[in-house]
Amino acid sequence: MRMFGKALRVALLMSLALVGPSYLLAQDSPKQDLKNAGHETKEATKDTGKATKDTAKKTSHAVKKGTNKAAEKTEEGARKVKDKTDPG
Repeated sequence: MRMFGKALRVALLMSLALVGPSYLLAQDSPKQDLKNAGHETKEATKDTGKATKDTAKKTSHAVKKGTNKAAEKTEEGARKVKDKTDPG
């Protein structure tokens, strides 16, 4: 039984020796976490700005198209009224 306990302790120590340093090196410091969050926020803000710009462009084009169509229909209606009211 003693031999099994010693072997278990040795195996546990060896696994900690192999895994421990890599686990400690892989963790970021709180300062690095804040930097990463700042970079992610910056990128998200850029993406939002691009989406807003694209939406504004599309809206502008749609308004322009709608305005032109309304002007054409108004002109068409005015011609119809003129034709109905013209003597002759």
